[in-house]
Amino acid sequence: MIIRKADKETEAGKLPNKELISDMLNYNQELAKAGLLLDGMGLKSTSKAVRVKFSGGKPKITDGPFTETKELIAGFTLIQAKSREEALEWVKRWPTSDATGNVELEIRQVYEAEDLGPEFTAALQEQEELLRKQLSKKS
Repeated sequence: MIIRKADKETEAGKLPNKELISDMLNYNQELAKAGLLLDGMGLKSTSKAVRVKFSGGKPKITDGPFTETKELIAGFTLIQAKSREEALEWVKRWPTSDATGNVELEIRQVYEAEDLGPEFTAALQEQEELLRKQLSKKS
């Protein structure tokens, strides 16, 4: 997952201009042509967000906005790369029109079934597969 970190502009709710929208669409189209793109979208600012923190199993709800922008994300792109190096090569091609080239991205791996070990039993894997099928019917 490529995580686009939030900044002052994204937290202010500034919408992308036509150039950035076009550049991001082109970037995502290139990822799709290469067979890597799984999903992606931008997120609204934390002024429209809510946090739910559990303590002792009880939820505590806090409305946004949240002040620590360095800990926030503004969007994500989910890709399926063959390696860390391939993911890095694609991230290096991120559109420079985003934040006039001053953007912070983070690459994180998503857990696969085989990463979960024996706790992810055959019955649980079957349950997950049924859920994925249900979700794919919605799209």
